[in-house]
Amino acid sequence: MIIKVCGITNTQDALAAVAAGATAVGFILYSKSPRYVAPEQAQKIVAALPPKVLKVGVFVDELPRELERIMKAVGLDIAQLHGRETGSRVPKCVRTWKAFRVTPEWKPAAMDGFTSEAFVLDSPAHGQTFDWKLAAGLRQKIILAGGLHAGNVREAIRTVAPWGVDASSRLERRPGLKDHARVREFVRAALEAVQ
Repeated sequence: MIIKVCGITNTQDALAAVAAGATAVGFILYSKSPRYVAPEQAQKIVAALPPKVLKVGVFVDELPRELERIMKAVGLDIAQLHGRETGSRVPKCVRTWKAFRVTPEWKPAAMDGFTSEAFVLDSPAHGQTFDWKLAAGLRQKIILAGGLHAGNVREAIRTVAPWGVDASSRLERRPGLKDHARVREFVRAALEAVQ
């Protein structure tokens, strides 16, 4: 299972996530985010990580050509798309995970037309969960996000049986700075849930 720690802004936090057992780390390359990391800084962090760890860039409505340029420059494996992209506007020559904010009105049909490797289902409000039953039983590869932490990730995994889980704000001391104990506890809880 993919266990992703997102919102990484420094090498220490990235290495702590990897040491805890995270299989993916995420870099928010959207300048309006409080967890924004410049591509040059993200590249330095990526260079310190082992090859087996997935390096994920989070983009919002980035032009496909610019997205591809940044991914290559930084050394990213996957583009996680959090904007208003349509299936026809997803870059074809990079691995993508398309994200959706899941409201009570959200329908799984929103994923139709995308060729993304997986779909990140996130809460409409930062740091909060959504009704996980809306994500249960879907045929696509689902990465569950939104308000996950050590105290609720086991239940989330039992409810959804996702392909992956993704946490960010609930693992922080402040935006962009991880609490390494919370990161370890989250990863441990996720691993225990799938054993």
